[in-house]
Amino acid sequence: MKKLVFALVLFMSVFFAQAQVSINVNIGTPPSWGPEGNDDSRYYYLPDIDTYYDVAQRQYIYDNNGRWTRDKRLPSRYRNYDLYGGYKVVLNDYKGNTPYSYHKKHRESYPKGYHGKPQKSRGSKPEKNKPDHKEKHENPKNSKGNSNKDHKHDDHH
Repeated sequence: MKKLVFALVLFMSVFFAQAQVSINVNIGTPPSWGPEGNDDSRYYYLPDIDTYYDVAQRQYIYDNNGRWTRDKRLPSRYRNYDLYGGYKVVLNDYKGNTPYSYHKKHRESYPKGYHGKPQKSRGSKPEKNKPDHKEKHENPKNSKGNSNKDHKHDDHH
């Protein structure tokens, strides 16, 4: 009987230990524009555009005519917003699925133009207006040594 109880206790210990491991939630990889050093935070609040970002779902959350909307892209009115340059408030005190439940508090605490401690983005800002192949062909200075290859290609036509 003692062996049976021991085996049962051992089994239950292993089972519950396994259950605890599987409960551990992986937040996800923060975006390159996210603030450095906050890899375990699920939400950012972007005060300049009054928008949340869900790291785990890789979605923006914004008010769309009185209704909170989740989308992989920012609404068109914010498409030119500089995510690397704009301030991100890291929300460490909220663990649910609706950070906008505290929207009034967030908006009052972090108004448009808010800047707390200086932030550094996790990654580098992508180059804007990278020249494509056509521009390289038209401007040999931008071709980085490929101009001869481009001209040889043209000579075969």
